Amino acid sequence: IKKILIANRGEIACRIIKTAKKMKIKTVAVYSDADRQADFVKQADESYYIGPSSQGVIFVIKKIIEVAKKSKSDAVHPGYGVLSENYNFVKALENEKIK
Repeated sequence: IKKILIANRGEIACRIIKTAKKMKIKTVAVYSDADRQADFVKQADESYYIGPSSQGVIFVIKKIIEVAKKSKSDAVHPGYGVLSENYNFVKALENEKIK
Protein backbone atom coordinates (compact mmCIF):
# COMPACT_ATOMS: atom_id res chain seq x y z
CA ILE A 1 0.00 0.00 0.00
CA LYS A 2 1.43 3.34 -1.11
CA LYS A 3 -1.57 5.58 -0.29
CA ILE A 4 -4.47 5.11 2.11
CA LEU A 5 -7.69 7.04 2.50
CA ILE A 6 -8.77 7.40 6.13
CA ALA A 7 -12.55 7.23 6.39
CA ASN A 8 -12.73 8.53 9.94
CA ARG A 9 -12.17 11.76 11.82
CA GLY A 10 -10.71 13.29 14.95
CA GLU A 11 -8.13 11.56 17.12
CA ILE A 12 -8.67 8.20 15.43
CA ALA A 13 -7.74 9.71 12.05
CA CYS A 14 -4.70 11.47 13.58
CA ARG A 15 -3.42 8.17 14.99
CA ILE A 16 -3.88 6.39 11.67
CA ILE A 17 -2.09 9.22 9.83
CA LYS A 18 0.81 9.15 12.30
CA THR A 19 1.25 5.39 11.90
CA ALA A 20 0.92 5.49 8.11
CA LYS A 21 3.59 8.19 7.87
CA LYS A 22 5.96 6.04 9.95
CA MET A 23 5.32 3.28 7.41
CA LYS A 24 5.99 5.68 4.50
CA ILE A 25 2.36 5.45 3.33
CA LYS A 26 0.75 8.61 1.92
CA THR A 27 -2.51 9.63 3.61
CA VAL A 28 -5.79 11.02 2.34
CA ALA A 29 -8.41 12.57 4.62
CA VAL A 30 -12.06 13.20 3.86
CA TYR A 31 -13.93 15.85 5.80
CA SER A 32 -17.26 17.64 6.14
CA ASP A 33 -18.10 21.20 7.21
CA ALA A 34 -17.66 20.31 10.88
CA ASP A 35 -14.03 19.28 10.36
CA ARG A 36 -12.83 21.92 7.93
CA GLN A 37 -10.12 23.13 10.38
CA ALA A 38 -9.50 19.83 12.22
CA ASP A 39 -6.00 18.56 12.90
CA PHE A 40 -6.43 15.37 10.88
CA VAL A 41 -7.35 17.42 7.79
CA LYS A 42 -4.14 19.43 8.16
CA GLN A 43 -1.95 16.40 8.95
CA ALA A 44 -2.97 14.28 5.97
CA ASP A 45 -0.94 14.49 2.76
CA GLU A 46 -4.17 15.20 0.86
CA SER A 47 -7.61 16.29 2.08
CA TYR A 48 -10.94 16.26 0.23
CA TYR A 49 -14.20 17.92 1.20
CA ILE A 50 -17.12 15.49 0.85
CA GLY A 51 -20.07 17.66 1.80
CA PRO A 52 -22.15 18.80 4.76
CA SER A 53 -22.07 17.03 8.12
CA SER A 54 -25.72 15.99 7.97
CA GLN A 55 -25.44 13.48 5.08
CA GLY A 56 -26.57 9.88 5.35
CA VAL A 57 -24.08 7.00 5.46
CA ILE A 58 -24.96 5.75 1.94
CA PHE A 59 -24.09 9.16 0.47
CA VAL A 60 -20.85 9.21 2.44
CA ILE A 61 -19.87 5.76 1.13
CA LYS A 62 -20.32 6.94 -2.45
CA LYS A 63 -18.27 10.08 -1.80
CA ILE A 64 -15.49 8.13 -0.08
CA ILE A 65 -15.22 5.77 -3.05
CA GLU A 66 -15.17 8.75 -5.44
CA VAL A 67 -12.31 10.32 -3.47
CA ALA A 68 -10.44 7.00 -3.19
CA LYS A 69 -10.50 6.70 -6.98
CA LYS A 70 -9.72 10.38 -7.61
CA SER A 71 -6.79 10.35 -5.17
CA LYS A 72 -5.57 6.99 -6.48
CA SER A 73 -5.65 5.50 -2.98
CA ASP A 74 -4.74 1.82 -2.80
CA ALA A 75 -6.83 1.19 0.29
CA VAL A 76 -9.34 2.66 2.72
CA HIS A 77 -8.95 2.51 6.49
CA PRO A 78 -12.44 2.75 8.02
CA GLY A 79 -11.15 3.77 11.43
CA TYR A 80 -13.47 2.99 14.33
CA GLY A 81 -17.25 3.02 14.41
CA VAL A 82 -19.98 3.22 11.80
CA LEU A 83 -18.06 2.47 8.59
CA SER A 84 -15.82 -0.18 10.14
CA GLU A 85 -18.96 -2.15 11.00
CA ASN A 86 -20.83 -1.55 7.72
CA TYR A 87 -21.10 -4.57 5.41
CA ASN A 88 -22.32 -2.39 2.52
CA PHE A 89 -19.18 -0.28 2.79
CA VAL A 90 -16.96 -3.35 2.53
CA LYS A 91 -18.91 -4.68 -0.45
CA ALA A 92 -18.80 -1.29 -2.21
CA LEU A 93 -15.02 -1.15 -1.78
CA GLU A 94 -14.63 -4.75 -3.01
CA ASN A 95 -16.73 -3.95 -6.08
CA GLU A 96 -14.32 -1.13 -6.91
CA LYS A 97 -11.28 -3.33 -6.20
CA ILE A 98 -10.17 -1.08 -3.32
CA LYS A 99 -8.56 -2.79 -0.32
